[in-house]
Parts: sequence; C-alpha cells; structure tokens
Amino acid sequence: MEEAFGGVSSVVESSLYHIVHSILRELDCEPQAGSGCNKGMLRWTLHNRVDKNPSISVPLLRVLIKELEKAERIDSKIRIIPLLHTLVYTVLQSVFIPEDLYRRIYFCLKSLITLPVPYCAIALNYTRQMKMEQTAPGILYQRRVSAEHNLRNDLYPLHEKVFVFVDPVVFPPSLVNALKTDVECADSGRDPLIHKRKVLLHTMLAGLGKKCQVDQLSQALEHLGEELELHFQDVVTILEQRTEDGASDDIQYNSRLQEIYQDILTAATDPLSSSLRTETQLPSPEVSFNVWTKEDEIWNELVNFALMVPTDRNSACLDEDELKRTSVMSTISTDSGIEGDMPISELSSIMLESPGSPEEQSSSQYFYRRPCVRCPKAGNRMTLMMEAIKGNGGCSLTKEERNLTARIVVMGDDRTLGRLAKTLYTIRKREARHLLLTKRVNMEMYYIPVTDQTLSPVQEGVPEDMLTLAGYLGSVDPWYDCNINSLGAMILKLAQMKSAQSESSDPNTFLLDIISYYTRVSQHPVHLPVYSVKICFSGLSSTTVEEVFVAQLAMDFPEVKRYKATFKDTIKGSVRYRKYSPQECYGAIVSINYRKASISDREKEMGMSLPTSGMMINVLPSCRVKSLPSVSISYKDMNPIRPSTHSFRAVSTNIRVLEKQTFTVCLDKDPRKTFKNVQSIEISPCLDPGYSHQPSTKSKYSLGVGGEPLAKYVNRILTLPINTFCGIEQ
Repeated sequence: MEEAFGGVSSVVESSLYHIVHSILRELDCEPQAGSGCNKGMLRWTLHNRVDKNPSISVPLLRVLIKELEKAERIDSKIRIIPLLHTLVYTVLQSVFIPEDLYRRIYFCLKSLITLPVPYCAIALNYTRQMKMEQTAPGILYQRRVSAEHNLRNDLYPLHEKVFVFVDPVVFPPSLVNALKTDVECADSGRDPLIHKRKVLLHTMLAGLGKKCQVDQLSQALEHLGEELELHFQDVVTILEQRTEDGASDDIQYNSRLQEIYQDILTAATDPLSSSLRTETQLPSPEVSFNVWTKEDEIWNELVNFALMVPTDRNSACLDEDELKRTSVMSTISTDSGIEGDMPISELSSIMLESPGSPEEQSSSQYFYRRPCVRCPKAGNRMTLMMEAIKGNGGCSLTKEERNLTARIVVMGDDRTLGRLAKTLYTIRKREARHLLLTKRVNMEMYYIPVTDQTLSPVQEGVPEDMLTLAGYLGSVDPWYDCNINSLGAMILKLAQMKSAQSESSDPNTFLLDIISYYTRVSQHPVHLPVYSVKICFSGLSSTTVEEVFVAQLAMDFPEVKRYKATFKDTIKGSVRYRKYSPQECYGAIVSINYRKASISDREKEMGMSLPTSGMMINVLPSCRVKSLPSVSISYKDMNPIRPSTHSFRAVSTNIRVLEKQTFTVCLDKDPRKTFKNVQSIEISPCLDPGYSHQPSTKSKYSLGVGGEPLAKYVNRILTLPINTFCGIEQ
C-alpha cells in the first residue's frame, strides 16, 4: 500500500489542476464531433487515480475548493454542481483529511446555501455530510460500505442493492455475457470479512492519522480471527455515537480508537509472516445483472430482495415454545395441498434461490417437502409478502420500514423507459390495495441510455429519434450529459471488444465504475410525465385496452392512399378533369377533441375534424410551458398547398375516425406495443393508482373531522422519477 499521508510533488499537483480545468472547459464549450465521450472519461480517470493513490486526495481537494470559490465569485453556475459532486466523492475516497481542510470545505459549502434551487439543496445536503464527517472521520465510508454490502449492525441497519436491467432488444445475446462479466466482476470480493477489514482500516487511518502504522495494521487485519466481528461492531458503535453526541469529548474518542488499534495489533498472530494486506479502496456495490425479458421481472426481484431474511435468524427468531409446538405439529399432517397455504419459512427458501449451508438444511428438516413444489407465482408472492409484513407464521420480518433501498438501473433507449413506466404503474396499482412492497423497499430508478441504432452520417452522437428522453435529461443536467449520455455510446463498443477477446481475459471495471458513481452521487430525480391511453378497437366486441407511454404515441393509417390520376383525368374539357385536382389526395377524416394547454390552466375545450395520413403525440416536456403537463400533437396535412405538418399542445385529447377506416397505434417507438384495427383513442395524464383507487372510500390524506382532504393539494399525476445529478423540482 502506498503511503497514505505522504506529500506529493509539484508535478502531481499540476497534473491534477490540469485535469480539473479540462473538465470545466468541456462543460463551458459546446460538444464537438468525436469528442463527446472525453468529458466523462476525464472524470473517471480523475477518480480512478484517487482510488489507486489516496495520497493525492488532499491536494485535489484544495484545487476543487479553489475552483468552487471561483465559480461562486464569477457566478458560473454550470460549474457548481459538477464541482460539488467531485469534491464530496473525493472526500469519500480519501483516507485522511487535515482538520483545517475540513473547516475550509464546510465553510465553502455553507456559503452556497444562499443560491437558488437546485444548488442550495445539493449544497445543504453536502454541508450536513461534511459536518458529520468532520465530527466522526470515516463515517461516510463506513455507512456506504455497510449499506452496499449488508454489513449488519444495530445502529445502521440500511441495506442497498443495485439491480441492472438491460433490454434484449438493444443488446444482442452475443454481448450480454460480456456485459454480465464486466458488471459482476466484483463478485469475488463479496465476502463480508473483506469489507469489514476495509472499514476497520479506513476508520483507524481517518481517525488516528499519522499515529497509525498502515502496513502493520493492514497485515494484522488479515490475520485477525474471531475478534474481527467484535472490533467491527465496536468501531461502528463509536462512530454512530460520536455522530449523535457531536464533538464533545475528543480525548475519549481518540483513546477508544487507540485501544481498538492496539488490540488489533496484539490479537493478530504473526502478522508479518504473510504479504497479504488490506486495502482502503472504496469497493464497488453489490450488483445484480438481469436481462429484462419478462414484464414482471423487476417486481419479482424486488419481492425477493424484500424477503431476504438473514441466515442467522432462521432459528433465532423461534423461541423455545415455538420449537416445542413445531415438534408436536410436525407429526400431524396439515398439508392442504394449496401452495399459498405454505408457511413463509418454506416459501422464502424456494424464492431466494440460495441452497444454504448444511447446518441450515439440517435445522429445517421438519419443514421438508418434496421438490415438486413450484416457485410461487405473482399472486402467491403477494400473499407471502402480506404474511411477512404481518408476521403470520414462520420467521417474521423486522419492523423497520423502508430500510431497504433498491437502485434500479435500466440500460436501453426510449423503448426501455416505456417499459419502465409500465412497470412502475403496475407496481403502484398492486400497492394501492395493500401497501406491502413499498413499505419495506425504497425504489430509486436510474437510466443509462444505450441504443443499437447506427449513428447518423451527418451528425455524430446519440441518435436523435431513439434517445429523445435521454437528450432531454442531458439538456436539464449537463453533468448527466457528460458522464452518462456521452459514455453510454461506449458500452456496446466495450462489449463487442470483450466478446471478441478470450474468456480468460481480465474483466473491465469501466462500466461498473460508471454505475457505482451514478448510483452513489445522483440522488435528485427528474420527473418524466406518464400518460395513459385508452384504446378502442373496431368490431362488434368493442374491446378496450388501457396502456401508458412516456415518450411518444404514433398513429398510422395504412389504408390511406394517394389518388392516382389516369390519362383521361388529365384531358382538359372532360368531366373527369373537372373532378380531378392534382393538389388533392385522400386521407382519413379524424375528429379531435382536446383540452388546450394554457399557463392559467383554465379549461378550454376545443375540437376539429380534418383529413390526415398520420399523427404523432410527443410527451417530451416543453421548456416554454413550464410545470404544465401537456403533450405536443402534430399531424400531416393532406393538402400540399398548406404546410405539411401542424402541431399544437393539449392537456388531454380524444381522437377517433369518422369513417369505417381504422388506424395503427405504436407506443414509445416499440414494435412490441403496436395495436392494429383501432377505432379511437383517449389520452390523458396518468393518475397515480395510489390516489385514484377506490375514490368513494375515505382518503388517508384528511385534515380530520369536517376538514377537506389533503389529497386535494397532493399531485395525483404519475411520473417516472429518473435520478440525475441536479434534478428538477416537481
């Protein structure tokens, strides 16, 4: 391990200064052809250097503070958010920070609170974190590693997990294995003992500073036996109590750390006999890679995550009376033959897909059943979740609410976001009746735009038609455009290079580093509006289908054909010539009733009938009509004399054909969501099922007896929250 407290040369400081200025220059200037991915690469290179050499973190922090103070002084707001995220992420990677530098960081962040939203919100959040880190050095690192790798302790019981879902339409099957290898390349380091050693080493270095012998401590931790768990729990307790009590007694805090430090060196047996050493690099989070083939796959993964009971509680949660009662009841057959009647202790072992240790299998022999039982379906999983929350039968879950965080990362284009919006709507609809999953799991959604569409030869960059929502997110958040949009185009290229290499080649951590930085730093969502469409088909059955879309809805009239004139139609003086006009053509007559979008939000119903050969409804938010949910409706005029395309904005609309013709509807540019023989459609903002379900019952948002319900003031429109680095106020 490199010396953590050693100084750096002037050449290194100059190099860091040059990298930071290069990142800021890329933010100020317009992206040039062929250089769109350099901005994200510079940021990745900078943090990768800090991760490998923590000694450069202190001079880098000084450079970032100077640039942050300069950005505030010259009112360059485009630089503030990138500098804030880079500063705090460098603090998370750092090993030891001097006290004077802590104070300077704190006062610099505190001065940014007077700025408008979103700068003040991000600065306030980071100011609190820096105050906590200054009080208990190493607390941010300890909480991050404990949550991401489920290092259970009583004082900080949070658990986070990253779920990556790739769209098989975008990623060919030949590249999926290469992506899976790169994303899950940290599986070998999932041993909790490794991460507990990292937390102990980092905490000692951050708290004791130069008093800590790095090499001796790192080697001693590798040879620490059963005392490792005891020391880890002691360190977590000291840091959490220090955070709650504040910097009241520095002498006692340092003495307790010094005692643990001496105990580790004393308890280690022959620590210098091996070359193994514990490192302080921030480990990558626990990532689950999934190919999104089934629509309910996200729901199933979240249910399995919510039902994840620790192995040490399989027998601990059963007291002596329960064990006696179970032993008696094991001789009586109570098998009803219904899969939903099985206790949670049996079904959880089926769902989690983990064989368990031999001790666990032997301790649960009285729950033995034949292996013919199938995995529970969606309906049975709902019953299982209800049993788990209420604690009926088996090992009940803990009572802490929302202590699990599922970070859902989807990789694809507009089609993928359309599927994600449908999944969110389905989850909210299921949770409207019984608040089960969202009571335990806090869902956060992330989006990495990737498309299989070839780049345009006229303009290089992301394709415009399949990544419209990604372009909007990039225009709202320049740091998202630098680190996510620009690097998304490299993912398929890296996967192709990986698949062309041999299987024994080392995994590339680039994609995993991008996912780790994105999920750790971007905590501010941009709410994409979701619209619902009611599709009515032609025929005697008059069936209807309700769907949602988030990007666009395309209408096509396949039966519309242009009038082809014959030779007799062009002869002047003939009867057919007078009926024929070369400026006319046939189109479908549609009736459009819509509510016009206005800033005053006053209801203004309008309607018209017109011939057209196609219509396009885009949901992309308009910068001119701010905070007003509306769609842009454009249609093709059949008269060549007038402009070919007209557009207007509407809050809701109802479109139907007046003749016996039908049309085709395609949602979110996805051929899998194509509906034919459509007679009419009705489009409106999608209501959150949590507010619209059972409107006749008393709302839970009420002011009491005789008061108006609070739901009147709550936003009932369902939105798709995509986490970015700055976000937009909803």
